[in-house]
Amino acid sequence: MDDLHLTLKTTFGYNAFRPLQREIIDTALAGRDVFALLPTGGGKSLCFQLPALHRHGLTVVVSPLIALMKDQVDQLQAAGVAATYLNSSVGADEARSRLRGLHRGEWRLLYVAPERLMLDDWKENLIAWNVTALAIDEAHCVSEWGHDFRPEYRQLSRLRALLPQVPVMALTATATERVRADIINHLQLRDPAVFVASFNRPNLTYRVLAKDQPLKQIIDFVRKREEESGIIYCASRATTERTAEALAGRGFSARAYHAGLDLEERSRNQEAFLRDDVKIICATIAFGMGINKPNVRWVIHHDLPKNIEGYYQETGRAGRDSLPGDCLLLFSGGDAAKQTHFIEEITDEHEKNVARAQLRQIMHYAESAGCRRSELLEYFGEIFPSNNCGACDNCLEPRETYDGTIVSQKFLSCIYRIRQTGRFGVGLNHIIEVLTGADTEKIARWDHQRLTTYGIGRELARPAWAAVGRELMRLGFVAQAEGEFPVLELTAAGLAVLTARKPITLTKPLSLPKAKRAPRREGDVECDEILFTRLRELRKRLADERSVPAYIIFGDTTLRQMARSYPVRIKDLDGITGVGEKKRAEFGETFASTIAEFLKTNPRVDFND
Repeated sequence: MDDLHLTLKTTFGYNAFRPLQREIIDTALAGRDVFALLPTGGGKSLCFQLPALHRHGLTVVVSPLIALMKDQVDQLQAAGVAATYLNSSVGADEARSRLRGLHRGEWRLLYVAPERLMLDDWKENLIAWNVTALAIDEAHCVSEWGHDFRPEYRQLSRLRALLPQVPVMALTATATERVRADIINHLQLRDPAVFVASFNRPNLTYRVLAKDQPLKQIIDFVRKREEESGIIYCASRATTERTAEALAGRGFSARAYHAGLDLEERSRNQEAFLRDDVKIICATIAFGMGINKPNVRWVIHHDLPKNIEGYYQETGRAGRDSLPGDCLLLFSGGDAAKQTHFIEEITDEHEKNVARAQLRQIMHYAESAGCRRSELLEYFGEIFPSNNCGACDNCLEPRETYDGTIVSQKFLSCIYRIRQTGRFGVGLNHIIEVLTGADTEKIARWDHQRLTTYGIGRELARPAWAAVGRELMRLGFVAQAEGEFPVLELTAAGLAVLTARKPITLTKPLSLPKAKRAPRREGDVECDEILFTRLRELRKRLADERSVPAYIIFGDTTLRQMARSYPVRIKDLDGITGVGEKKRAEFGETFASTIAEFLKTNPRVDFND
């Protein structure tokens, strides 16, 4: 076992590196700049934490959220690593104490927010502290094309001039190729080694349901998972609070989290969730970036997300411990209409166009009849090697199709006739108004009531025609222009099927769910569930005594492995994920004796591998 593997096992309690971790760590220790894109739960933090223990000097970690800093530092200190943080939550006396420790070289890692790092009086400190590595976490915040752009991250490029010889590592979980290039450019990374892991999260199951009485749908979902932790994302603060109150009123352990709550209440609710005192957080997207709670078992989107990157990152908060997680999106065309209204109020034309394109992409995902996993991976430039993932609604229960030749011909003909009789194209809504024979000012102004396609689609409601139009776009028969006027045009393929009257098969829109067969639950660890519950109770008690979240003691994966292998002596803990030397010394005897006591009155379960 080499030195890096020894540190991995004795300090962090892992027997093997995750994909790309070893390569990233070796490259960083060689002094080269690194750009690392690893999915949520892929082990980004270890890529800068472990090298910090194998080099002299201080590793500075730029992190965007106070909660994330405290969480990671708590975990590092629990593993015996000299780490600290400085932010607005630290009192003046404690901050001075930590600064003195930094000047004395007592710390191996320092977590800090970008705006504090760029203060004028920190320049001398950074030079004096023997900084030997910089890690920029959540690096997508640098890019205006990223889903969570933060202007203060742009200033980090000045660190290159201040610390020219210090290698920089930029890390993120979500970034398209355009965002990756933006990050490398703005952080002035020098010939960086670029590592891009698979975006696939095989332990997650993806589902989209037509939204219908969303509170009832959520209660039905949660009722089957009352002992599990989950997050419900809502578009507005009002919906967040209404959903949390409705769940709490029915006996579920739920609280709200949004930027409108005062800081103390937000912190209290978040801490209760992290410590498993509360099972459900109903939140706006203000909650979650960098939240390192590994045992979130499910994520629900009450409303349509603004873009795919945000959706991917939010669903990625489920199953960070590699155990199964369920992701449910409730989709309604009305949600898309609301977002369109908000987008039209954006004054910056460039920003508005970006928002429009992002909305089209997430709607495409929600309405698609294809494999959800393939759709997500394709967005990030990755090809899924199978046409059936076995863990999304469309693969488990393919949607019904129908002969859509006639409705498609009507829709395509309408686009063709409008373009033929005028010198301009029109948008989706106007096409639908012509097909349904609407009496509008624009139809009268442009004489579109005289078209042969006027009123030929009265048999379908407007939402049904909208679904037809969007599917024809997905099939490549219709293209929508970018920019202020998103007019529809026939593609070459669309014109070909129109003139040849080729048959077209369409997928029926999302409808209320049928019973689905159980998905393959990748990552599940079969174990003695009674013992697992007993160990969770022990973990909770130990965590409460130390005022830390339960997963700081051990994650669910560790407890499940214990509840499968029944370690009754400290030496039996060897090889169990997450049990490093310090944790084994501190908690090993307690857990082993609890398991031994359990076996006095309970038989071992025989697991057939």
